[in-house]
Amino acid sequence: MTQLSPADTAKNAAAIAAVALVRDGMRLGLGSGSTAAFMVRRLAERVEAEGLQLRCAATSQATADLATRLGIRIEGLDEIGWLDLTLDGADELDPDLNLIKGGGAALLREKIVACASDRMVVMADGTKVVDRLGAFHLPVEVIAFGWQTTRELICRALARLDLTERPILLRKHDDQPLLTDEGNYILDLALEAIPDPEALSQALNEIPGVVENGLFLNLCDLALIGQPDGNVTELEAIKEGLE
Repeated sequence: MTQLSPADTAKNAAAIAAVALVRDGMRLGLGSGSTAAFMVRRLAERVEAEGLQLRCAATSQATADLATRLGIRIEGLDEIGWLDLTLDGADELDPDLNLIKGGGAALLREKIVACASDRMVVMADGTKVVDRLGAFHLPVEVIAFGWQTTRELICRALARLDLTERPILLRKHDDQPLLTDEGNYILDLALEAIPDPEALSQALNEIPGVVENGLFLNLCDLALIGQPDGNVTELEAIKEGLE
């Protein structure tokens, strides 16, 4: 492996720790993004070295393409059914392991796969850990039809939550609206801070043109935080009401 930057060393360390959780015969969800790409590469190394028999669903076409090139067979989620474990990255995570995801525009598939798993483990570097979510723009996936109306409805919902004068940006690629794998648009909410993630998530999902939002609440069971020196810190979620 070539010499990694401190940031990539942290991501790679978290990926190695995540892949160590994989057991032969597992049904896996493979996440998207830069840290997930390290995970896919480390997983492919284990598959080749140990002959692991896995069934894997990908959260994006980019992840599916990378995994396939590296010799990991990708199946549709409906072919596999329920998953044992999903390994994914995050754009932000707070002390309760609530997340913002969607910087790579794959939030819809990521949330579907996470919700179809017994366990979700997140890999991140230390820069992604925050006291309160919201500095990272919150992605909201919307259908293309009437997207400007949907944006106005989002503005009104934010105002009801005292989140006024927060820019809502249409994500673009080459000066055209970026299309997700499902053919939808992404609106990025520049909120600065999210005082009540649960209320915001509910308000966004009640808007007809909204497909999904990038708040992943009460889904992550374990976060593996890589450090530039290659060490990894574990943060485990406390599930209220569970034995």
